[in-house]
Amino acid sequence: MSLLLAQASGRLVTTITRPLPTSMKRLPVYDAVVIGAGISGSNIASRLQAAGMKCLLLEAGHWFNRHTYPRNERDGNSSLFWGGGMELNTSTTMAILRPKVVGGGSIVNQALLDEFDVSAFDSWRQQSGVDFLRPETFTPVYEQIRQDVPNEKLDHAFDNGNARVFHEGLKACGYETASLSRAQRGCRFEEGNDCIECLSGCRLDSKQSTPVAVLPKGFEHGLQLLADCEVTQIVPGPDLQRIYAQHPVYGALRFEAKRIVLASGAIGNTKLLQGSNGFSDKLPMLGQNFWTHPQYMMFGVYDKPVQAWKGPMQSWKTADPRFRAQGFKLENVFAPPIAVSMLMPSLGRELMRDMRKLDSLASIEVAIRDATPGRVLRGNNGQTIVHKELGAEDRKRVEAGKNVIRETFAKTGATRVIDGKFGIGLHLMGGLCLNTDAKGGCIAPDFRLHGYSGIWCADSSSFPTAPGINPSLTIMALARLATKSILEGA
Repeated sequence: MSLLLAQASGRLVTTITRPLPTSMKRLPVYDAVVIGAGISGSNIASRLQAAGMKCLLLEAGHWFNRHTYPRNERDGNSSLFWGGGMELNTSTTMAILRPKVVGGGSIVNQALLDEFDVSAFDSWRQQSGVDFLRPETFTPVYEQIRQDVPNEKLDHAFDNGNARVFHEGLKACGYETASLSRAQRGCRFEEGNDCIECLSGCRLDSKQSTPVAVLPKGFEHGLQLLADCEVTQIVPGPDLQRIYAQHPVYGALRFEAKRIVLASGAIGNTKLLQGSNGFSDKLPMLGQNFWTHPQYMMFGVYDKPVQAWKGPMQSWKTADPRFRAQGFKLENVFAPPIAVSMLMPSLGRELMRDMRKLDSLASIEVAIRDATPGRVLRGNNGQTIVHKELGAEDRKRVEAGKNVIRETFAKTGATRVIDGKFGIGLHLMGGLCLNTDAKGGCIAPDFRLHGYSGIWCADSSSFPTAPGINPSLTIMALARLATKSILEGA
């Protein structure tokens, strides 16, 4: 048996190590093993490798490319997400969407690049006591990322009917909108390309996901990546950290590293630490303060085609300060047919009637800045248990957003409004949380776990509170700050 590790851009596997005994004693000791190849992990691993460290990047999901991404919604759900497409909270009122793929959220999202505002950072600083969480720290990092990652404003010449309902309807109601900025290059909308396909990976590589924009730079410097490898336990040590994993081909694996970087997200990091000895005792806040930006889709039914699935799926955002003050934002979004049918409250013949109107549906979503934190637990059999409900303030925010959506649909001539039947948790944050004290969070201001000098974390699980803004750009910024801290502490 040989262990295959990716080491170069453009080819799936380019380096094969010599045959390994079952004991794995011939595996090298890495300067860092990064667990999770999403937005944070890919950025940290690539930058550490470029700085001269020997790094291994482990990912439980598969490594796809533009030629192999799933071509239909069913295969995309089963291939790119944990739980076959979604996991549920304990009350089954919220669908949790957790990516399981090399590239993580950058594969299944719309690559929106939004900066956090003063309100988000003030909330973080107040909750965590970490002083550098402020705009003046992040603004130059945001700017550097925008220089490094191709990005552009959406061209409204390609707006579909859903975008027009959103922009023109909100404007008619007296609300402010703004153009979205997206990490993309060469989407070729003029050729009829539809971004709804990007939810299962971009076949053009125009979306600047981490496998396109980040990992190739790491591979050029010798970064190694092992996909389909689920880490099951970590054991900290004074000098070396041990990582135990399972692979469908290689079976049980053990790696050693001077440093571990946790980058498998709010649920993944929590589940791994809770399943490893000692962490729950030393980190009392482990799994606490879990946030999802609960999102609720509503559909307007029109007498004319809307074709919400055409072209860029999102091109406008709300920019009204009144919405921010009330703790919600609106997005013009859509979803593939399976997802839409699951959101419909109707059943049987009524559901078929509604689905036949798919081409004439507009969709606007309210996403709230959740005020009520949830909790993530690992069950006795290893399953994920998510306690996440809406509090009174959350429900108030949802209803305020829905009222604006109803007003917008009414202004644009919708004949009927359909309220999606449950919430969606797509931005999974917290669970470890930055804090100056282990009694308030798990991650210290230098991005190490409290009490563990060799374990670091800077992904979305570090968020102290829900920012109410798309998190991808700030996750990238945190990854760069953490990389600097790791190198300075080397």
